[in-house]
Amino acid sequence: MLCMNTGDQSTAGVPLQFLAHESPRPGQLEMIHDGIEALTNANFHLAAAPTGIGKTAASLAAALQVASEHSQKKTVFFLTSRQTQHRIVVDTVRRINQRRKGMTPVRLVDMVGQAGMCVQPFAKESPLVFSLLCSQHRKTRSCKPWITPAPGLKQRILASPLHVDELVGISRTHTENGHPAQTCPWKAAREAVSGADVFVGDYNHLFDDGVRDSSLKAMGLSLDDIIIVVDEAHNLPDRIRMTLEKRLTQTMIRNAQIELEEFAGVLAQAMNAPGGESLAMTHALAQWAFDVMKASRGGFIKLFETLRRKATGREEECQVEVDEVLTVLHRACDEVDGTAGQQSLNEPPKERIVDVAARVHQLRDVLASVDVDMEAGDDGNPMEPNAHKVAEILDCLLRFGSSSALTMVFDTKGRDGRISTHLLDPGLVSQPVFEKSAGAVLMSGTLYPPSMYANILGLPSARTTAVAYNSPFAAMRRPVLVARDVTTKYTDRSPENTQAIRQHLQALIDASPGNVAVFAPSYAMLNEIVGEGRFHGVRVMTEQREWTKEDLDQIVDTLLMEKQAGGKILLAGVFGARLSEGVDYHSGALDAVACIGIPNSPPSVLSKALKTYAEDRFGRDLAWKYTVSQPAINAILQAMGRPIRAVGDRALIVLLDRRVTDRTYTTCFPEDLRMNEASDAVATGHFARRFFARVHRDAALDEQ
Repeated sequence: MLCMNTGDQSTAGVPLQFLAHESPRPGQLEMIHDGIEALTNANFHLAAAPTGIGKTAASLAAALQVASEHSQKKTVFFLTSRQTQHRIVVDTVRRINQRRKGMTPVRLVDMVGQAGMCVQPFAKESPLVFSLLCSQHRKTRSCKPWITPAPGLKQRILASPLHVDELVGISRTHTENGHPAQTCPWKAAREAVSGADVFVGDYNHLFDDGVRDSSLKAMGLSLDDIIIVVDEAHNLPDRIRMTLEKRLTQTMIRNAQIELEEFAGVLAQAMNAPGGESLAMTHALAQWAFDVMKASRGGFIKLFETLRRKATGREEECQVEVDEVLTVLHRACDEVDGTAGQQSLNEPPKERIVDVAARVHQLRDVLASVDVDMEAGDDGNPMEPNAHKVAEILDCLLRFGSSSALTMVFDTKGRDGRISTHLLDPGLVSQPVFEKSAGAVLMSGTLYPPSMYANILGLPSARTTAVAYNSPFAAMRRPVLVARDVTTKYTDRSPENTQAIRQHLQALIDASPGNVAVFAPSYAMLNEIVGEGRFHGVRVMTEQREWTKEDLDQIVDTLLMEKQAGGKILLAGVFGARLSEGVDYHSGALDAVACIGIPNSPPSVLSKALKTYAEDRFGRDLAWKYTVSQPAINAILQAMGRPIRAVGDRALIVLLDRRVTDRTYTTCFPEDLRMNEASDAVATGHFARRFFARVHRDAALDEQ
């Protein structure tokens, strides 16, 4: 257990034993106090904390303080949505330990997914292929790093905080008792978590049922042992929804049938071996499941044909009722274990293998247990059994299909179209996790309004506090300028409007002393407006979908080197993508940010279903804000916060769409945000030059 510092490290009654900074930043004391108060009672605190407030340090200070005072050991789970954010947490804990010299250091384990930590050659394969190969190598004990014990590596992990890449590097050259002992860094890290004070990982470790069950079991922890910190918590609802987004096709049904037939055949052969009689029930269930999937083929063909005729609109899609899918399966079950096909009326009906109410559950379990040798895909590696994918679909229907919180959508993509599942209410997943934990802090620069996210995630009002903290930066250090003469509203688009947007960007580039970032709602719009050769005095770097983590890690260094050399980069990205979230543009890497348009989601069957569900749950007045306007503005706020990473930073923000001043959207911005207006690009240039001449970055405040 962590030892508390007995020295005087508190301000205004707020303990600062675990604060990474020598002195608290503006707003930090309040956030630390609120976090401690909530976590002491195992409650939940949502913090809309502006960039620059030092929310990572504040949340860790509060969580570690409460953990140190608890009678039972508590582990802080610091969960992020992006790997690029892990480094910030590790570096923060290192600074905490520097300030705790002579005291027990904070022990930390940093983990990413298995593939990201694997030392085997197949680590670079696709996620599904890697998962299969990793499982096969472990099952056959042919993965030497997996079976090589290395207790010394676990001790090294806990001795001082390591970044994931540092841990992987150490594991490659690790020795035990003077002998080489290359071991699996992922396994070693997971086993070390039980001895750590802080675990840094992905949302999936707690909010994906399968990952949570396996992870916590291996770590020797339960939810009530864990204090949760959710970073960039505005992403959590969509991440939960994404985890439960599954797709079903006719090809998957056919392939699952073939795999079941092979699986049943393997079991039949195994039954002939000594002791094989114990497999009789497993074989019977596999044969039954094969018969059901075979009998369902005709029903699914008819269902897909019906849905294809119904699919309309630009996206050629339509809503699917859960019962439409389950009815096909129930009719197939009736055909297999009912009275159809009897040779004589005197014959008794076939004995049902499973009860009617439980047979879809049984079908899911059998499909999930299928173990067959898969053929190689186009890349020469084995693929995941389709039976497993169908099992995931059935599991989703069984868990959420009886409520209006799950919707299914058919679209015409692919050979025969596809059906996808969508969970409308992430609170069904998040609420039980939070309520079983030892408390939680959820934070983001765009967790706004925090009460909305408390509602969406199902947090009980009696145990939840939600605070939007004021920005510690005066309006003069991050002014917001709205271009009144441009918009990306579809009906108002024109070549003249597009050229006007470019002129505002050029004016901002000309007036800025360094790099400028620009973000747009889509890659198509980004490429249309910010194509190569459209701007002078700047080098354009456009975000690419195929960029790797290593590419992103180099972005800031490239920006800083260009600025030091006297050049400028126009960094172009998309709202909600990797450049607009998760990258720490430290040391004044960006001087200005331009946001083009408002990233409203296009109309779709899913968006309509989400709005209808929100109306039923939260009321009509909040439904539009919760599902359309607030998520769009939060994406803009996230992009706006990119250049402000420290107290001494300053930046100019230009919003290139006059609609942000409409009441529909102004109520979605923080109350303390003030907007200036520019009538044209000339006015933008004048405003920018005055700002940069008057307000300078103070690098001396970077570490505060």
